[in-house]
This record gives sequence, C-alpha cells and structure tokens, in this order.
Amino acid sequence: MDFNDTPEEAKFRAEVKEWLAANAKPKSEAGVPKRRYETGRDEIKWAKEWQAKKADAGYAAITWPKELGGLGGTPMQSVIYNQEEAQYDMPPGIFGIGLGMCIPTVMKHGSKELNDRYVQKALRGEEIWCQLFSEPAGGSDVAGLRTKAEKKGDTWIVNGQKVWTTGAHFCDYGLLIARTDPNVPKHKGITAFIVDMKHPGVEVRPIKQASGDAGFNEVFFTDVEINDDHRLDEVGNGWKVSLTTLMNERLSIGGGGGGPSISELIELAKNIELEYGPAIQDGMVRDKIADWYVQGQGLTYTRYRALTALSKGAIPGPENSIGKVVGAKRMQDMAAFGLDLLDMVGGAIGGEQAEKIETLQNIYLSAPGLRIAGGTDEILRNIIAERVLGLPGDIRVDKEVAFKDLPTGK
Repeated sequence: MDFNDTPEEAKFRAEVKEWLAANAKPKSEAGVPKRRYETGRDEIKWAKEWQAKKADAGYAAITWPKELGGLGGTPMQSVIYNQEEAQYDMPPGIFGIGLGMCIPTVMKHGSKELNDRYVQKALRGEEIWCQLFSEPAGGSDVAGLRTKAEKKGDTWIVNGQKVWTTGAHFCDYGLLIARTDPNVPKHKGITAFIVDMKHPGVEVRPIKQASGDAGFNEVFFTDVEINDDHRLDEVGNGWKVSLTTLMNERLSIGGGGGGPSISELIELAKNIELEYGPAIQDGMVRDKIADWYVQGQGLTYTRYRALTALSKGAIPGPENSIGKVVGAKRMQDMAAFGLDLLDMVGGAIGGEQAEKIETLQNIYLSAPGLRIAGGTDEILRNIIAERVLGLPGDIRVDKEVAFKDLPTGK
C-alpha cells in the first residue's frame, strides 16, 4: 500500500483545502455541534445551502459523470474531499441516504425521464430522500416484505408498513420496494418504485429513541397511488434493484461510525480517581484501552485496503462488512466503558465536561441502532463467512417456495 497522494491527487487536495478554507469554518472555531436526525428547520436550511454550494463547486458528487452534475472524478478524489471536509463544521448529513444509496440506484435502474427529473434536484439538495425497505414482520430478511403493490391500469396501489426509516419525517421522496407477485419465491416477486412522501395515504410516525432523538420512523401506506412510470427496472426485478442500494449502503457505513477516541478515553481514565488512584493505573482499564486501540488499528488498515482497491480502479468487496460489524460494537463498548468509569459522578459535572458526558451518553444509546442499520451483526457475519472466508452458506429452505405458501407463524 502506498499512503501518499499521487501528484494529481496532491493537486486536487490543495484545491479542496483552498475552497473549504474560503467557504467553511474549522471545527475549532465552530465548537462541537450535536449531530441528531431530530433536525429542525434551521439545520435543514443550512444543509440545503451547503449542498447547493458544493454542487456549484463540483464537490457534491465527485465520482458522478459530468452530464449528471458530477465532477467525473475518481473514488480517491472523493475520499480526499471527505478527509478534508471532516476538519470543518458541517450541517447534519441529511443527504447521505439519498445521494449515497437512493439516487445511484435511480441512475442505474431508472428511465432517462426519471434521471432528468430527480438526479439534479437531489444533487443540489432541493429534495431529500429516504430508503423504504425494512418491515416489522421481516426483521433482517429484506425479501420477506409484505407491503403490497397492485396494478390498476397505469397505476400501482400500495398498502403496507415500513419501519426504521431514517429521516422519513423530513424527506420528499423515498425508494420503495413492495410485493407485486406472491405466487413466486420471495426474491422474485418484488418491484421497486419512487414514492412521493407527501402523497395522500403516506403517514410518517417518528419513533422516540432512548437517547431522546427521533430519527427513525414508521411509515404507513394506505391506498397510495404510484404511476407506473415511477417504477425502477422491470416488474419483479426489485431484488436486483435492492442489491444495488444495499451494496451502496454497506459501502457508505462500512467504517462503523464514530465514537469516543482512544485519546479521549485515556484522558478520562487519567482524571477519574478509583480506590487506589487514577483509573489509568488500573491494569484492567489499561488492558481494555489497549484492546480497543488494536481494534482501531485493524479497522484503519482494513479501510486502507479498501482505499488501495479504489485507487487501482477496483470496487471494494464484501470485506467492507468487517468495518461495520467490528466498529459499531467497538463504539458501543467504548462509550459504555467511559460511562462506567464516571459512575454516579457524571451527573454532577458541569460546563465543558458535561458536554463530553452527554456525548458519551448519546453514543452509547444510539450505537444499537447502528448495529442494525445496513445489516445486523448476524447478517454481516454471514456475508463475511460466505463471501470472504468461503464457508458454506446457511441452509435456506424457502428459496423455491412461493411467497404466499411460506409459514407466517399464525
């Protein structure tokens, strides 16, 4: 692996640095903003203005073709931009699902008319998207969905429910998969659509989380009409469309999320007094921090492997699931450890220290959601076992059974 920029990449990095310095505030100046999906109007306005500014500069979708509003750049240029932007205060990431998952799917599976209608507006932040896949009865089995779409002339009538839909409460459009044929095996009877989230019959109910946020939602569809020209790909090809979206989703969250840093945990352990002195002097505390440091280094070099593949023009494979399955649990464990060290004193700390405690609490309470989003730990371990390690796959007795004949537990 060569971690140094090529001359072309170094030139691009310098251009990005100059543009960001002229258009954004470094984090040290702006403080540490809260990152929540319970997003207010001011935050959405800020996010839309920043997205439009990025689009004007060509940085909103670096790898997209120029004819679709992108820069026509390389994946490494996109990585470089993200590395530099991370040093600045940014609005909430409300466009990640749309531009990272939904719109690339529309670009690949949608008609020219759909691309002309939706791609540019999403790129400029004028419209926000969500992903309507998960259902209460399906769990981690996306293909087990029960939301129905029935054809009547040139219109599809949709009835059903989705759950855990991030950002649905402020989104304009959604990428929906629905059951269109129950007489074939479950993977073959699914079709994908674009749905207007403001359409009559679409009801969004925020789910209040333990952290106090309400970023996830239940979405109910009651006789919602979708024109056939808003179908993606052929009828019954919804699973193929879904795989495109899921691949992009797992690539975008493969790093496993954020969390407290090792240096923050060390600093905390230095300042917490246990019975026999500072916590950092306790052997068990030092062992835990060392273990998480080693995990962090493993995640870093796994990401470097993916970056090396990108730099050579390859697409990272299923090994990208390693980053999420390790990183999400690591984030939760580190936050729990920090809170355990603080014990009851955490509630008595004020000022700047109180903000740090709140950050630990939010990380701890939100981490379980990350361990579900983009594939549960169990699903990702199956992917790693089967597609990375080459182990035998799970026995699947429902592959050739019509969906209507599958047992429902009633």
